[in-house]
Amino acid sequence: MPNPEDALDKAESQSVRIDRRTALKAAGAMAALPLAGWIVVDPARVVTDPPIPVVPGGSAPSPADWQSLAKSLTGDLLEVRSPLDICRTEPGSTRAKAVLENMKNPFFLEEQPGATHTTGWIGAFDAAVSPRAIAVENAQDVAAAVDFVREHGLKLVVKGTGHDYLGRSCAPDSLLVWTHRMRDITVHDDFVPTGGDGTGVPAVTVSAGSRWLEAYDAVTNHDGRYVQGGGCTSVGACGGFILGSGFGALSKRFGTGAGSMLEAEIVTANGDVLVVNEHQHPDLFWALRGGGGGTFGIVTRLTLMTHELPKTLGGFMGSIQAKNDAAYRRLIERFLGFYRTHINNPNWGETVKFTPENTLELALIFIDLPEDEARRIWRPFLDWIDEHASDYERKIEIVSVPFKDYWNIDFWLENYPSLIQKDPRKNQPKSQFWWKTNDSAVSEYMYGYASRWIPLESFQEPEALAGTFFDASRHWNFKFYINKALAGAAPEAVDRDRRTCINPKVFDAAAWILMQASDTDVFPGVPGHEPDRRKAEDLAKRVAAGIEVIRKATPGAGNYANEADYHEPDWQEAFWGTHYPRLLTVKKRYDPTGLFQTHHSVGSEP
Repeated sequence: MPNPEDALDKAESQSVRIDRRTALKAAGAMAALPLAGWIVVDPARVVTDPPIPVVPGGSAPSPADWQSLAKSLTGDLLEVRSPLDICRTEPGSTRAKAVLENMKNPFFLEEQPGATHTTGWIGAFDAAVSPRAIAVENAQDVAAAVDFVREHGLKLVVKGTGHDYLGRSCAPDSLLVWTHRMRDITVHDDFVPTGGDGTGVPAVTVSAGSRWLEAYDAVTNHDGRYVQGGGCTSVGACGGFILGSGFGALSKRFGTGAGSMLEAEIVTANGDVLVVNEHQHPDLFWALRGGGGGTFGIVTRLTLMTHELPKTLGGFMGSIQAKNDAAYRRLIERFLGFYRTHINNPNWGETVKFTPENTLELALIFIDLPEDEARRIWRPFLDWIDEHASDYERKIEIVSVPFKDYWNIDFWLENYPSLIQKDPRKNQPKSQFWWKTNDSAVSEYMYGYASRWIPLESFQEPEALAGTFFDASRHWNFKFYINKALAGAAPEAVDRDRRTCINPKVFDAAAWILMQASDTDVFPGVPGHEPDRRKAEDLAKRVAAGIEVIRKATPGAGNYANEADYHEPDWQEAFWGTHYPRLLTVKKRYDPTGLFQTHHSVGSEP
């Protein structure tokens, strides 16, 4: 196996910014990038390829138009190709093996305009490459891109980190706005929104290409506070996560990311750069707080409130295996009753997995509880398991660490090195790591993916809900998320989120269900890595059958827009409920021609 670091070093890794004014001084500059996913367009060069089709009524840009655009940018105009191209043309070569190894690295994927974390979805899409991209460096670059697209009738795609299950970060025959270089992060002691007055609040401003790892480093490691974001370190901190009402591991304590939003800078469809908050353009600000990414404009900067840092972070991990179906059904019923009365509260988060093998797999976290208190809370449930030892086998581990070390790589390397993966490439920031549990989301090909909120009232009848969960688990496994619903959340978090446009059904939901089947290392068109269509279709059917069981038992429950089925039925109602008509009005006001279109977004109806 070749060392992928060395291979990429020789090929000029895309993690290194190429300066537009100097990159092409050497005649062989482009030839030195055999593994590159992009090359910089020289503004002085006549540009004819690659072509980008225009929409009906559009006017194809001339070489002079492209030249003018390139010259106007602080960033770069790029010609883009997939980093996997080398794997298609030279399968088995050293360079191809190096690329395939790096496709397992989420940070490598983000540094490629022609790569996304989801490589495809059976029956929906295969990830594709925009032939040309603008590596924007500020809001003015974004405005120039929007003006260019609107003038010529081009299809527009926006990519930050490329974490999008629905294929909205990539599209063939499009111009890509790539925000990766916009990485500024500023911590505020007393932020006052523009146009506001009074006392400010602690906050952090993140730019469009920032990742949660960097935001947590600034806010927690250096400022000793917490910002509500995603658990995956490589997810973008300013983009679809927040704009789609992103839930994090601690959302029962702090609410959604949208609820923490104080201000946004956005480029609208007419090329205006607006600063929006509750005082300026309040209708647009409301729509951005959960109305979906890539819908109302391109957000270039977000300011989010920060919170007092919890003192401790604990983990409650393990499994409980039932020895027969009847025992499993009783176990599910017992857990659901216990959940409603003991852990549906701001101290708990993360997942319980229900499997066809009659097992509950626990991967829960808790905050601001001593270990002995966490054990005391669970003791009645575990005592019941032990009293029925003939029916069950359990393996449970409880640990607790200082919360201040949550994002401190040195702490994890010293104490729990098996839980993290450092970026193995040379010359990367020491702090750059991801959780090993997120490996399954790197270069992921979707077979089936469906989700659903579970209303709190369903837990009033644990026997019936247990039957639903048991029947669903016969088809496929699913995860039960404590934190991605707001019944039982902290009142102050609920109050903030009621000012957003998230589906109001979330306030009556006690948990969220995700049923998923997927594979990694699957790349359509790459020899030896093609999706197994028969397997994919079989698993897609299992997921569809399993989620249907849950849908029938929870009519009208609604769903979390950021992590939903590509084929979600009645998506307007599921994602936004009673808020959808108002969202559509805002959409028509700020984007009357539908310049910003993404799958199942506000105003995307045929």
